[in-house]
Order: sequence, then C-alpha cells, then structure tokens
Amino acid sequence: MNNEELIKKLIQKGILKTQLIIEAFKKIKRIDFVLDEFKNQAYEDHPLSIGFGQTISQPLTVAFMLELLNPKPGEKILEIGSGSGWLTALLAYCVSYPPKNKELKKFHPKVIAIERIPELKNFAQTNISKYNFILSGVVELILEDGSKGYLPEAPYDKIISSASASYIPVAWKNELKIGGKIVAPVLNSIEVYTKLNQDDFDIKIYKGFSFVPLVIENGSGSM
Repeated sequence: MNNEELIKKLIQKGILKTQLIIEAFKKIKRIDFVLDEFKNQAYEDHPLSIGFGQTISQPLTVAFMLELLNPKPGEKILEIGSGSGWLTALLAYCVSYPPKNKELKKFHPKVIAIERIPELKNFAQTNISKYNFILSGVVELILEDGSKGYLPEAPYDKIISSASASYIPVAWKNELKIGGKIVAPVLNSIEVYTKLNQDDFDIKIYKGFSFVPLVIENGSGSM
C-alpha cells in the first residue's frame, strides 16, 4: 500500500474528514518517520516499533485523534510524547497552514513536543528536520516528563498524547486555555476534554483502542 491508497482507505472508512488534515497526510509522509527495517510497511494500517518499547501509531488511530483534536492554523499545541515525530509534523503542518483571513500579525503557530526518552527525542528531531518545521520555529522538542505538562509555554489551545495513562494529569488541565481541548488515551479509550471554565470540562469517551504506556519519571505508565 502507498500513501495515496492509505489516505483513500481512511477517507472511505469515514475516519479522515477534514480537508486540512487530509492535506497534512498527503504532505507529511509516514515513511519519513519509520525505522529503515520497516520502510516496506510504512503505509500499512498498523503500529510499527520505533524501539524502547514505543511505536509509531496506527494511521487510523492518528487520523481519528487528529479529527477529534481539530488542529487549526495559528494554534499553540502541546504534544506529549513525540515518539517518531510523525504526529508532531502533522500537527505542525496544520497549525502553520496560512489562515484564510490573512491576519498574519496574530499568526503564531507552535507545536511543543515533549519526549521523555533521549534517543527518541533525537529520532524525532532527525525525522522532523526532513521538513522545515524546526528550522522555522514552528516545532520545539523538549526532553522532559510530559505528564507534568510544560508550564513555560502555557496556556495551550490544545493538548494531545499518544501514550496511555490511567487518568488525565491535572497539569494538562491547568495549562489548557478555556475553550481548549485535550485528546489523550486513558487505558484503552480515547478521552476528549473540552475546557468550559477554570474548573469544568465536557468529557467524551471513545472505547476500543490500544496504546503504549506513557513513560514518566518512575518508569511507570500509570499516574
């Protein structure tokens, strides 16, 4: 399967819907983010190992989560666990897409990607550098424990994680703008938190997924 066939399959399944996200999938090639030994499987719809017990996620899952997150031009997004850098680059494409209203003075797109494993941070940086997002300042990679959020760049329009924890960390909720959205795995579900005010969230749960655990300082995926 090639990239065009993968995208067509995801559209036919009703997973990919938004034109900007479809365009991101076309421009940001998954093959640029997989290990050499898996290049021949780059466009198959299943996860692939990137080492250290982590994976580059299944394209269907990535597309589903991006559609839930709905990244928009000019937004600042916190990504927990950069992994291969594929989702980081997809997000960067979406937030840096020129806005229709041409209000460029207010246009400051940013993706802050937090990675706990040094080797994977380096892997993501190498992969993302195949595009222009780091050099242009759209993407910043940080070696930190993502479960604690990243206060220096808060607040965020949106927060996304591809690794599963047992609940949504309080730090993420606190660092989210009112009206903002968190999309993250909790155990084997994807949960979507929309911040209504400083204390209240609208919560939606989508069941039936499988994720690698979120790596935090004590080495556990549970918080």
